[in-house]
Amino acid sequence: MANSKFSLTYFKDPRIVELVKRTDKKWLAAWAIDCAERVLPYFEKKYPEDKRPRKAIAVLQDWIKTGVFKMSVIRKASLDSHAAAREVGEDSPARSAARSAGQTVATAHVKTHSMGSAIYALQAVYRASNPKDAEAAIEKEREWQYKHLLELLNIKK
Repeated sequence: MANSKFSLTYFKDPRIVELVKRTDKKWLAAWAIDCAERVLPYFEKKYPEDKRPRKAIAVLQDWIKTGVFKMSVIRKASLDSHAAAREVGEDSPARSAARSAGQTVATAHVKTHSMGSAIYALQAVYRASNPKDAEAAIEKEREWQYKHLLELLNIKK
């Protein structure tokens, strides 16, 4: 990819898209958390006092544990994490990591947000990589995402 903008099509993995269609929302929520947490250090190192992305993940973890769904809480956590991303300003690994967390918590509402979490995590990896190594870094992370989802679902491939 030549510029810092990204195409959802570029980052989407058809294997993951197919698994998401067949997978329960709570499994996808756990997977989305794992995807986002792998890149959250990009945000937390640069903005250690800003807990909004971490809070978004915690809200989803609470939903997984309790099953209690309050749309106002989910929505606020997601919007707060996306606000943190906007405040970062420039395209950066930190901004993409905060967006990943915002998509993660939204998985409680709509399961396909889990793919948004994974895609923004890939974007964070891309933006954190040396341009000559970015393609390989993305492929490595995408493969981890796919294999990790298979592991969570106990599917052998």
